[in-house]
Amino acid sequence: MPIVDASVALKWVIDEEGSEAASALAAESLISPSIILAECANALWAKALRREITAAEVLERLALLRAAPVLLVPLEELVEDATRLAVTLGHPVYDCLYLALAVRENTRLVTADQQFARVAREDKVLSGHLRLLGEP
Repeated sequence: MPIVDASVALKWVIDEEGSEAASALAAESLISPSIILAECANALWAKALRREITAAEVLERLALLRAAPVLLVPLEELVEDATRLAVTLGHPVYDCLYLALAVRENTRLVTADQQFARVAREDKVLSGHLRLLGEP
């Protein structure tokens, strides 16, 4: 069961580069740390501030994301492992929550975050738990 992060989930409700590949993923059984909802809500709010979408669209799109067939895992189960990864990688804990879940579930995190992918791929073990959206 692949892990998805907010960079992928947002593409389900915002038409942008990678939306088609993200939509194809949505047909699979997916899992994510529960922080995904807060990260997506924040990104939608920022789009409303920039007047890219309306306040009503923020709530509509957030409702779509809440209804997505993604199994949400409580942060409490992941925060310790994510913090270890963050210290090791020198990268923020909130991104490492997704990677910690991928390691725990022995699966891959699918992300559109190229910077995070570069950082994680520097570690030979962790690189096997990550793929960029659109890659095979």
